[in-house]
Amino acid sequence: MKFWGSRRSKLVSFSLLILAAGTLTYGYFINQRAHLDAPAPTPILYDRGGAFLAQIGHADRESGRIDYGYWPLEKLPDRVVKATLALEDRRFYEHAGVDPYAVGRAAWQNIGGVGRRSGASTIAMQVARMQQPESRTLMHKVLEAGTGVLLTLRYGREAILAQYLRLAPYGNGSHGIAHAARLYFDKPVADLSWAEIALLSAIPQSPTRMNPFRPEGLRRAIQRGHQMLNALAKQSVINADEAEIAHRQLAEMRMPDLPRRPDALHLILRYHDLIETREITPSSATAPLIHTTIDLPLQADVTALARQYLDSWRPAGAQQVGVMVVSRQTGEVLAQVGSSNYYGRYAGAFDYTRTQRSPGSTLKPFIYALGFERGVLKPTDMLLDLPEGASGIGDADREFLGPMLPRQALANSRNVPATNLLRTIGLETAFRFLRDLGLHDLETPADHFGLSMAIGSLPTRLDRLMRAYGALANDGQLRDLRWAREQPQPQAVRILSLDTARLITSFLSDPQARLPSFHRYGSLEYPFPVAIKTGTSQGYRDAWAMAYSEKVIVGVWIGRGDAGTMNRMTGAGSAAHLVHAIIDRVHGNKPGDIADSRFPTPPDRKPIAVCVVNGQANDNSCSRTLVEWLKPDEMPKVAAISPSRPSENLTSLPISAIAGRSQGYSLAKVDASDPQIHLAISTPARNSQIWRNPEQPAAFNRLALKADVQPHVPQIVWYVDGQPFAVTDPDKPVFWPIQSGEHRFQIRLPYRDETSAIVPVYIQ
Repeated sequence: MKFWGSRRSKLVSFSLLILAAGTLTYGYFINQRAHLDAPAPTPILYDRGGAFLAQIGHADRESGRIDYGYWPLEKLPDRVVKATLALEDRRFYEHAGVDPYAVGRAAWQNIGGVGRRSGASTIAMQVARMQQPESRTLMHKVLEAGTGVLLTLRYGREAILAQYLRLAPYGNGSHGIAHAARLYFDKPVADLSWAEIALLSAIPQSPTRMNPFRPEGLRRAIQRGHQMLNALAKQSVINADEAEIAHRQLAEMRMPDLPRRPDALHLILRYHDLIETREITPSSATAPLIHTTIDLPLQADVTALARQYLDSWRPAGAQQVGVMVVSRQTGEVLAQVGSSNYYGRYAGAFDYTRTQRSPGSTLKPFIYALGFERGVLKPTDMLLDLPEGASGIGDADREFLGPMLPRQALANSRNVPATNLLRTIGLETAFRFLRDLGLHDLETPADHFGLSMAIGSLPTRLDRLMRAYGALANDGQLRDLRWAREQPQPQAVRILSLDTARLITSFLSDPQARLPSFHRYGSLEYPFPVAIKTGTSQGYRDAWAMAYSEKVIVGVWIGRGDAGTMNRMTGAGSAAHLVHAIIDRVHGNKPGDIADSRFPTPPDRKPIAVCVVNGQANDNSCSRTLVEWLKPDEMPKVAAISPSRPSENLTSLPISAIAGRSQGYSLAKVDASDPQIHLAISTPARNSQIWRNPEQPAAFNRLALKADVQPHVPQIVWYVDGQPFAVTDPDKPVFWPIQSGEHRFQIRLPYRDETSAIVPVYIQ
């Protein structure tokens, strides 16, 4: 007897020990689960006109599903609460997280098969399950029950109900009643009618079966919504009149189309990154709506134009395109095309508005601007486009155009004047200035890029160029691009003087100054003021065009994802055409339209007709002039070259006189019978390495031949490779069509023995 008593006592003790261990384990597990956790609220993006743009959701790495919503509720909407409790948990305020009555009823129905089966999950238990979804086994239900009780005790009923209304699935990836109200009805949750509440409250029971965007799902949701309205009327939550109106509205309910994001995935990913880095933050946590600056109709048109033009350039090897359109007045981004097609061939997944590429000549305006800012350049200075002192840098057209005004040198995109100006400014100074403009963030020494920094060796991105050109377009004020109304906007920083910015704008918008490199009425000319700069990188790998008008700044890049070469694709011959089409679209321009307007002129400057051959004021004897805007202390003197010094040597004359001679203006009259006649070739230089400019039209692929004859004679004969090429006045240049290979140039006098030295030139 004592043996059995002792054994029973041990068994009881062991059982109690097991029970205690189980209770502690159970308590540990529910304690680990009993916390209110929810994903961050996901924003909805709208364009500047209020049209749906996209949602930025949470991606589930395992399932690949993207979920949206999880918007917290600032205040529990009374009608939504009543409707939810009527359907999901009528005794919510009477139990502590588990409803014994519902558990007993469910057990009786499930075991005995009596009546319609029903579940026993309370709202607290559903919160536990939504926070940690698991298979619907008995063990997991027990854990959910304990977690529901502990959640209720720890946080209170109001917090549990708010969490349920934040997490509940409403179909189509939507979670939370506030987000569902925006998704399905585009209104705040507080503005939902009883019929709309009834429909939404029906969905969480089975979001897939009751998907309101499907006819059968909508029918089921409406049917259950009617049941909910009946329950509310029975509980006197709504009166008979309200119930009747709600039933009628519910029966007639038709859902709008499911919002679809536009064909602009790169743009959406840009906003995703801006939100992730908190550069854009919704103004409200409870309704995280972001009002972007994007103009969706313009975005669609720009995308279509980009693809249309790119298709026409594919035979030349072009594969990708990047485009940005920004409001000039506000800096707001109106459209962005990251590639021809995100899912297409040729590395379409890369966003080429954010990819580092060689900018070609698009940095030249900033080099000239810095020259004006530093006082090392004036509008009347003559810049030399000559092989001497070019440090091995030439133009791809294998030509040198001689002395030029800064306006011409920039508008013609000449390499030698730009690199010589960069040398004068200093590499490190220019490198820091380009960094201040935001064109790069490199710590590499400036010497790494050398003088070629002015013509494309310093890589940058399209979005950075857009910001920098914005400073030129807005009188020297540098400001960040603006992507959304909710984006903080730092104060603009003055990076250039108003005077310099407007002067550069006048250079870039002057079609007459672009001659001879760019012909009139081509892709660079508009019927209203547009400042434009093109660029082509080495080997035709990148074609650029940057332009700004009164309304917009537009940037286009054309190239290949593999950085391969294209077949003679230049910025002027490709990207500029797309820019033209976009600006025409923005301005509503039609063929034949002409606007009598211009950009604001630099203050304290006056327009003066300047002779392009010497940079001096026109004395009515100069046949080629440009209007230049000059300050009082920059006013040039009238050229006065006396013909009374017939023996004056060309090398002793000022650069303006050399310019006059190179353009065909005679400096002196000399008797042709003078036996002491000096013949020399001034252009091209001996052993010059000449190559073509990819931005030069075919008609201008010529080499200027210029003679130095002292004293003057009526005629000379040009010989190329031993054969006579042209008979001409020695004061006038001759243009020889460029041909590849090594060539030999010489000047001879007709009927006399005098000859110049032979000048060998290498054409690549």
